[in-house]
Amino acid sequence: MTITPTKLIFLPGAGGSAEFWHPVASLLTHPASRVLLGWPGFGSVPANSDVQNIDDLVALVVDEIDQPSALLAQSMGGVVAIQAALKRPELITHLVLAATSGGVNMSDLQVADWRQAFIEANPTFPRWFADYNDDLSTSIVAIQAPTLLLWGDSDLISPIDVGLRLKELLPSSRIHVLPNGEHDFASKLAASVAPLIDTHLNNARST
Repeated sequence: MTITPTKLIFLPGAGGSAEFWHPVASLLTHPASRVLLGWPGFGSVPANSDVQNIDDLVALVVDEIDQPSALLAQSMGGVVAIQAALKRPELITHLVLAATSGGVNMSDLQVADWRQAFIEANPTFPRWFADYNDDLSTSIVAIQAPTLLLWGDSDLISPIDVGLRLKELLPSSRIHVLPNGEHDFASKLAASVAPLIDTHLNNARST
């Protein structure tokens, strides 16, 4: 039996805005419906008293997984995506992870720390999101959904070695590196990113 997604759920990074994925979502040809989530209380996204920690963000995403779904996540959104995928494995058909740690310890890699500068530039940013440091290395190996890892070769925040680490841990993953891609490449290079995602989603998952 094979399953394909009927819903695509897009998760932003620390910026929290659904706008990040608009360029890619508009270019995809896959027929699944689109849900572009924003993080409540981040930037211009209205706050929600029910969202006070990363577990609450995971719950927000899990609530959207009500049919065969693909999760597409940027940066810190990948941490949320991994946890949501672990909670609803039977409904996750595909993952697309762009420039993310996935919640895996990367302290031994040369990764630029974005947190302090970002917080200073965005004083209303929830500190609990930046402070999250649980290590999902032992859990992530259970994810069987086909996973497309997208990386940029000019990303100092999440260099290619991070993607390669995730590729080692995720049993059904492959990585594609985009030339001249900085940390926001998934939005700025949407014309290059969208066809890669379409190809990935059109390969139905076997169950």
